[in-house]
Amino acid sequence: MHTALIAPAVFDGFERLGTSALLIEGDTLVGRVSPSDIPSHYATESLQGGLLAPGLLDLQANGGGGALLNNDPSLSTLKTMAEGHARKGVARILATVISDTRKVTEQAVDAAIAASADPHFGILGIHVEGPFFSNERNGVHHQDQLRKLEAADWEWLERAATIPGIVTLAPEQVAVADIQRMASLGLRVSAGHTNAVFDEVNAAIHAGLSGFTHLFNAMRPQTGREPGVVGAALASDETWCGVIADGIHVHPASLRLALKAKPRGKVYLVSDAMATIGSVDKQFRLYGEWISEVDGRLVNAAGRLAGSAISLVDAVRYCCEHLQVPVDEAIAMASRYPAEYLGIDDRFGSLRPGRIADVTWFDDAMNVKGLWRAGVRLVP
Repeated sequence: MHTALIAPAVFDGFERLGTSALLIEGDTLVGRVSPSDIPSHYATESLQGGLLAPGLLDLQANGGGGALLNNDPSLSTLKTMAEGHARKGVARILATVISDTRKVTEQAVDAAIAASADPHFGILGIHVEGPFFSNERNGVHHQDQLRKLEAADWEWLERAATIPGIVTLAPEQVAVADIQRMASLGLRVSAGHTNAVFDEVNAAIHAGLSGFTHLFNAMRPQTGREPGVVGAALASDETWCGVIADGIHVHPASLRLALKAKPRGKVYLVSDAMATIGSVDKQFRLYGEWISEVDGRLVNAAGRLAGSAISLVDAVRYCCEHLQVPVDEAIAMASRYPAEYLGIDDRFGSLRPGRIADVTWFDDAMNVKGLWRAGVRLVP
């Protein structure tokens, strides 16, 4: 299949271009030309208005389409999740399993390995969020699921390292040598749900810790005498920070501070989405208890936040409307920058030749009008 998508504007992940045609062969982008230079054997589709941009990548998606990975860590669940996010304009997700039994974690890793082998599936890899966390910063993660790293965990960690993956942990709960070993496997090690002090975080960074999960949330804050986890994240030029931009998890002033403190490209957007994304059902069960959407928040019976009720596209719009981030930069924060953090920017995150043909079509109000994953149109 040879397809040319013609649009009046294209943001390729790096720069804004005028009227252009994206050339797609099978599941791959092969070039960009003037509409007058489209080869004769290409089928053409002319898009009326709007902007073509790289397919969005969400590196923290716990559920979608009514399904939650922890509840059923299977290929079927991953398919439902990917479809739910696609309905919201997100091309691919890093399937996220939170603190649970070793069996659940192992099953989630194995399902993600199988799903990520198919470029049409929509699963990038695996994000294991926990269980090596601080009891003081556990958030919605049940304390009875938190534990120390054990020898048996290296079996699933080594399997997870065969695909793009993030392991979120509390640096004070894991030995520096073990963080170094995870990073040497190729995993991205990220700090989250942590009560570590500044020096502990810096030691972990020197060992290979490269990211911070939902910056500002569930981590020791910055103070004058103890910069904490947040201070370590903002002071480190070489690390990446994921942020939930929904006006609920983080104050807009804090998000602006992060964007000013970190080098460009080191802050990326995540949704931390749960089962409600792409689903009409606004309730689900986690750890056997009901989580409900109330006034745009997902909360448990105690009123504690349990993930978010937004999609990644909502985060992009929030940055444009409330943080005055330029449209192209907000899109890069949800496409190229997460791809660069995972080390998969040679395949995803931009519209340069040789990349997988994941394309999002926005209208002028940043509503999703179309989505192509691996060259196949999914939306509308």
